[in-house]
Amino acid sequence: MPLYHPSEEFVSQANVSGMDAYRALYERARDDPEGFWAELAEEHLDWFKKWDRVLDSSQAPFYKWFVGGRTNMTHNCLDRHCKTWRKNKAAIIWEGEPGDQRMLTYRELARLVERFANVLKNRGYKAGDRAIIYMPMIPELPVAMLACARLGITHSVVFGGFSAEALKTRILDLDAGAVITADGGWRRGKIVPLKPAVDEALADCPGVRNVVVYKRAGNEVELVAGRDHWWHDLNAGADDSCPAEELDSEHPLYVLYTSGTTGKPKGIVHATGGYQLQVSMAMRWVFDIKEEDTYWCAADIGWVTGHSYIVYGPLLAGATTVMYEGAPDFPGPDRFWRIVDKYKVNVFYTSPTAVRAFIRSGVEHPEKHDLSSLRLLGSVGEPINPSAWEWYYNVIGGGRCPIVDTWWQTETGSIMISPLPGATPLKPGSGAFPLPGVAADVVDGDGASVAPGSEGYLVVRKPWPSMFRTLWGDPDRFRQTYWSQIPGVYLVGDAARKDKDGYIWVLGRVDDVMNVSGHRLSTAELESSLVRHPSVAEAAVVGIPDELTGQAVAAFVTPKQGVEAGDDLAAELRGWVAKEIGKFARPKQIRFSDALPKTRSGKIMRRLLREIVTTQKVSGDITTLEDLSVIDRLAAGQSED
Repeated sequence: MPLYHPSEEFVSQANVSGMDAYRALYERARDDPEGFWAELAEEHLDWFKKWDRVLDSSQAPFYKWFVGGRTNMTHNCLDRHCKTWRKNKAAIIWEGEPGDQRMLTYRELARLVERFANVLKNRGYKAGDRAIIYMPMIPELPVAMLACARLGITHSVVFGGFSAEALKTRILDLDAGAVITADGGWRRGKIVPLKPAVDEALADCPGVRNVVVYKRAGNEVELVAGRDHWWHDLNAGADDSCPAEELDSEHPLYVLYTSGTTGKPKGIVHATGGYQLQVSMAMRWVFDIKEEDTYWCAADIGWVTGHSYIVYGPLLAGATTVMYEGAPDFPGPDRFWRIVDKYKVNVFYTSPTAVRAFIRSGVEHPEKHDLSSLRLLGSVGEPINPSAWEWYYNVIGGGRCPIVDTWWQTETGSIMISPLPGATPLKPGSGAFPLPGVAADVVDGDGASVAPGSEGYLVVRKPWPSMFRTLWGDPDRFRQTYWSQIPGVYLVGDAARKDKDGYIWVLGRVDDVMNVSGHRLSTAELESSLVRHPSVAEAAVVGIPDELTGQAVAAFVTPKQGVEAGDDLAAELRGWVAKEIGKFARPKQIRFSDALPKTRSGKIMRRLLREIVTTQKVSGDITTLEDLSVIDRLAAGQSED
């Protein structure tokens, strides 16, 4: 496995410069975690009142951070920057899918946030209330989030691709009193209507008193008298000044719903004080953010990546953050590279799934654009297979940009495992080491650390500031799901291994580890093998019941453009896997499709693939799917061994 070392030039200017600097930070945090986080909280954030205690573990696993401290997220994202030269710095650069664009300075963003906070205040909302935000990727989405945070209204952003039923479930669970939405947004050249889904959901949600509607797409909508209001009408009469509420450090900032195995979404609760500290430090350590950087996280704010690394993290760091409304391949496969070139993006953060889609579309699309402004690349969402890593590094990064392959979750709030770009020699496919203050380990079922090279469960042994506090309205499920299987340890649900150098390799969800004829196989290992084949653009693998072997491998494969899918290719791929891993790993089934089922955030929905191979249909929730037609295509076209 080749090691990729950061250049001397990169190391010399890095916020964490060299492995000795990383080790010093890590050891300082390990030896005195409370002192470590307290120093950073004082140095990098403003507090209306300093905390009485850094960490309260008395009711573990319901930990509390910076107990007694009072702060406000928007004060740290906006107000403190507006007291400096940054008031005229670009906070958000936004591009709509049709090509329209806006640039908001910190001062202008603060004005919009304070004005909309007054809109909410004038409708009677205050700290402790809850609001649902269901909007396209437009600047008013972070404005709404920040306005809620300014007043202490706990917000929950619902991804704009969710159905009315999914929206209703979240409104009811949160007992939200307000919905902030838009008429619609743009996706692949078409208007995606949002307000009609709100109307349908609210037929069963009597607790919602007000719906605020931003006019984005111009599609016709109905307004319910007394309940529904145009954003621009309410905004016109609002004052520009709204002081930030002095909130308790543990005040719930947001609730973000994730899918659960029971079918009932889990409401992940993140508090204010600890969360803002850790996402702020990740911007400094992982993204090596500089004052002059233009930073782009190409996720959707409907997912935690967008919360932490489009909105809150970059603004806490005083950075310039790019937002893009639409699809990465509209009107052509080079849209992302056109944006990088146009705004001279320096730091680019996307998913392995997106990288594999870029590979499939061909090198001619990035080669049409000047990507020389890039100095750092990032990956998020799932393990990135080494061949995709190499392509990303060489084609997009020109062989000069370190890649930060980050591991974290909705539950962790912030990046937990990642290379530090000016310190860590890179191994393609590995997340490298835990960040300072993160006590990650790979353990067996009893919680004992496994030997180097062995697989085990990824865990976090000690609390961390950006950790989720509970599940909304369901503390028992919080304790049982995450903290009971290995007492006192956070079980993240991923399999992993540590190599002899201490690098952590995340292998995917524990339920994505198969046992074939007594051999434990991770989906990540099998998928990496398939994608290394020159005819394969993308692959996903799941286990299926087998009378002989216990489990067998079912592979879903997207061939590269111009490659003919069929029995000959299937046979070739089976032989390829047998040679790379072993005959026992040969896929029993191979299904070809031009796409795999993914969420808009880029995650492959393996749960749906398991349903296809076991029942030939999908009965579970598919509301987060990017393209519903993919399911029908995958259910057909099966090649048996």
